[in-house]
Amino acid sequence: MNTAAVSLPLAATLRDHFASVVLPIWRGPGFNTVMHLPYEAVSAAAGHSSLPVERYRAMACARQLFVFSQAGEPAHAHVLFEAMLHYFKDKQRGGWIYSVDAQGAPLDTTKDLYTHAFVVFACAEYAARFDNADARGLVHSTSALIEARFGDQDGLFNAALNADFSTVTGARAQNPLMHLTEAWLAARDATQDSAFDTALRKLTDAIERTFVHAATGCIAELPLGVEDNRLEPGHQFEWFWLIRQAGTLLDGSELDGALSRAFAFAQRHGVDPVTGGVCASLDETGRVKDATQRIWAQSEYLRALAVRDDAASRAVLPTQIERFQQRFLHAHGWFECKTAAGEVSRADMPSTTPYHLATAYAALRD
Repeated sequence: MNTAAVSLPLAATLRDHFASVVLPIWRGPGFNTVMHLPYEAVSAAAGHSSLPVERYRAMACARQLFVFSQAGEPAHAHVLFEAMLHYFKDKQRGGWIYSVDAQGAPLDTTKDLYTHAFVVFACAEYAARFDNADARGLVHSTSALIEARFGDQDGLFNAALNADFSTVTGARAQNPLMHLTEAWLAARDATQDSAFDTALRKLTDAIERTFVHAATGCIAELPLGVEDNRLEPGHQFEWFWLIRQAGTLLDGSELDGALSRAFAFAQRHGVDPVTGGVCASLDETGRVKDATQRIWAQSEYLRALAVRDDAASRAVLPTQIERFQQRFLHAHGWFECKTAAGEVSRADMPSTTPYHLATAYAALRD
């Protein structure tokens, strides 16, 4: 069977669902037309009423900016870009605040690395798609701020600081560093600035020293040696894809080989062989710690399979696309979380999830 020929039309059905079901939610009922911000989440039922508003996050706005930029929708992307600047840019102390309240007033003024990484990532996509000089400038200025304010002595970056950057409030963690890697890869492509090459090599070397679990090749969620650490299969698949995108930039790094082993470990221990569901986390021996199946982890598995150039992955991909479609998509949107038994454990649909779907579906196209 020509699995590539089978995978292409199956992947097209996912993109059709995204274009006809997912994007209209976030142009319509998922978008606050007064504040020009996406709601945090909407109901999965027909009509997609927004959930009671407690906050709006900069990261969620940035992810939506990426989605609508990638989709080639300049009008909506521009509205999101302007809203991100208006509500979340800290004009007094620099950087970006974490969230505003229901009226748009600053709520959590933490300076969060995860947030700053997504600002860089979204602005890189917006600048590249629509040749926006302001967004390109923010890619550079926010990246410079990250290096100046968040960096520590080991070549890594702290996860969070207080509003004026004077106090570390969140220590090093894998997830924001992964998204910073993603952001700087996008910035490198958008700007052709070799400074991002240097920054990425330094960052990935530090990640390799601090987070790579030698026995499995997996990148742990916390620095090695921290008690009750965990390995997330979805993040192994996400890292696998990112390192493949870096190409020759990371020649000489051991991450590529480590993540090939991590892919195999995550697939063997973290993917249900019957349903294809990807669990949330494992311990360092491969025992399931959290059996919840989150849609983002499923999408990252698809994306990783799409870039693995081996017969086994090509053979699995069509079946996995079908399993994903049947288990996690429906006529009104998607199921955010399921149990291992297939029961829905989170019924709403967050505004942050379309980013995962968009990136996975783009990889399937390629």
